[in-house]
Amino acid sequence: MTLAITTWNINSVRLRLPIVQDFLKRENPDILCLQEIKCQNDQFPAAEIAELGYSNIVIHGQKGYHGVAICSKLPLAEDHRQDYCGVGDSRHISAVFEWAGRRIRLHNFYVPAGGDEPNREINPKFGHKLDFIEEMKALSAEAEPNTGSILVGDLNIAPLEHDVWSHKQMLKIVSHTPVETDGLLDIMRQGRWVDLMRQHVPASEKLYTWWSYRAKDWAAADRGRRLDHIWSSADLALLLSRVDILKEARGWNQPSDHVPVTARFQNP
Repeated sequence: MTLAITTWNINSVRLRLPIVQDFLKRENPDILCLQEIKCQNDQFPAAEIAELGYSNIVIHGQKGYHGVAICSKLPLAEDHRQDYCGVGDSRHISAVFEWAGRRIRLHNFYVPAGGDEPNREINPKFGHKLDFIEEMKALSAEAEPNTGSILVGDLNIAPLEHDVWSHKQMLKIVSHTPVETDGLLDIMRQGRWVDLMRQHVPASEKLYTWWSYRAKDWAAADRGRRLDHIWSSADLALLLSRVDILKEARGWNQPSDHVPVTARFQNP
C-alpha cells in the first residue's frame, strides 16, 4: 500500500486552478496540501477539485491573503486551525487520516515570508516571522499517542547551505539568515521531526523548490531556494520511498513561483 502527499504554494488557487487540475490528473497524489490560496473558505474551488476524486477538503482561508487547504482522497477528521502569533492570519491547518492501519496527523503550514530587511527593529514582518518560528518549536512529531505526524508547507526558510544557490551571498537575505535557519533547525530538533527531503538527498547536493519571478530566465539562472518542506515523525520516515520535486511546473502557463513537492511512502 502506497501513500503520496504533495505540498504546493499555489499563489492563488482560483487564478491557477487549471494547473492544479492538470497536476492532479497527471500525478494523482492521495493528498494535496496547498498554501497561499488567497481566498475565503466559500470561494475555494472545492467542487472542481472534488470532481477529480478529492472530496475530503478542509480549508483555512482568508480574503486576498495567506490561506491553507488540504484536499484528500482519504477521509479527514479532527481538523484544527492554530492562530500562530494571535494575529488572525490563516497560516495553519491540520487533520487526521488513516493509512495502512496507522493514524496520522497532517499539518499544513504557510510561514510568514518576513519582508526584505532581516532586522526586527525596523521590519515588523521579520519580527513576526521569528515569533512564528518560536511558537512552532512547541509542535512535536510525537504530540499525540499512537499517532504518526507529517508536516508540510511553505516554511519560507532554506535552512541548509545547499538549499540556496549561494550560501555566502544569501547569508544576509531573508529566508537564509542564521537566525532563521537556526530557528527552523531547532523546530526539527526539539519536535523530533525528520527532514524527508534530505533523507535520500545528501546535504551536499543542491535542492530547490522556488525560483523568483524576478529572474528573466529562471531556468538558466537557476538561483533557487528550498522553501517548501516535508517532515515526519521517525516511524513514518522509515516508510519513505522517495520525494519528487516537479521542477518543470515552474515553466507551466501562469505558474506559481513554487513547484509541487511529493513525498511517497511504501508500507512494508
